[in-house]
Order: sequence, then C-alpha cells, then structure tokens
Amino acid sequence: MQPVIGGKPVDRDKVKFYTIRGYALLRREDALTPSMEDYLEMAYRLSRDRGFTRIGDLACSLNVQPSSASKMVRKLSEMDYLKYEKYGVIEFTNRGRELGNYLLQRHEAIEEFLMLIGVKEGILEETEKIEHNIREETVDRIKTLVEFMRKNQKRLLEFKEFLEKRLNTPT
Repeated sequence: MQPVIGGKPVDRDKVKFYTIRGYALLRREDALTPSMEDYLEMAYRLSRDRGFTRIGDLACSLNVQPSSASKMVRKLSEMDYLKYEKYGVIEFTNRGRELGNYLLQRHEAIEEFLMLIGVKEGILEETEKIEHNIREETVDRIKTLVEFMRKNQKRLLEFKEFLEKRLNTPT
C-alpha cells in the first residue's frame, strides 16, 4: 500500500520518519500537550452535570496536588479553553467545551476498542498512551470499526472465537 501524506500518494522512499517527539514538534505551536489534554478532558467529565467543576475535584480526580491543577487551569484559561478566577469555579468557554467533548469521545472510543479486541488488563493506561498520539482521522476509523462490530454481532462473535483460538494455540 502506498503511503499518503496530505491526501496525496507519495513515494515510499521519500517519506520522512520522525521520533514521537519529532512528530509532536511538527504540530502547531498552540497545540495542547498530553497533560493539558488530560486536564481538559477530566474537567469536562466533572463539569457535565453541574456545568462547572472546582480545582479540588479536578486535582483529586487526576491524583495531582491542587497547586498543580491550579497552575494548569490558569494556562488553559489563558489559552481560552476555560474560565477561572482564583478560588472560583472552573467553567468552559465554547472552544473549551467543544474540545473537551472531543477529548472525552476520543478516550471512550479507544477504551471501547481495546475492550472489543479483548484487552483485559491496563485498559485505562493503554488508552492514555494511545489517545495523545493518534490523529483525528484514526479516532474516526476506530469509532467506525467499533460501531460496525456493535451492529454486526455475528462478525464480532467470529472475531472473539478467532481470538480465543489464537490465544489458546501455542506459538
């Protein structure tokens, strides 16, 4: 299969490879770090019911110190994702709410995919490792595959039987 970059086929010999860090540096300057995404995603989770959350709740949910959560929330506020005043509640801007929703959906899609393919241990850790390193198109394809398998239970059962046989066959 010929690689495609920017929607155009390219010669395999001309494709440049980078380290994970190298790919990260190619992203836009204002791109969020994985840590920023984690804070935004968790703040979104926590604020879904009441429309806001608090530093203490966010820190507790992420197992970090309140001072660390406060520092990150200030950064995200400066980037126009959150609205926050010291000792107040954390609320989302429209931009932040949209991104928070996407980050949560991305997380849930990857988590569901891992369960679907039979991963039994460390799903949260694996999800965390994957979610910050894949593009939106890949997330969309994962969602599509999960939806396909849910709607085609026969195929899902075939896959699970295949997986079971493979796992029980000595290599």
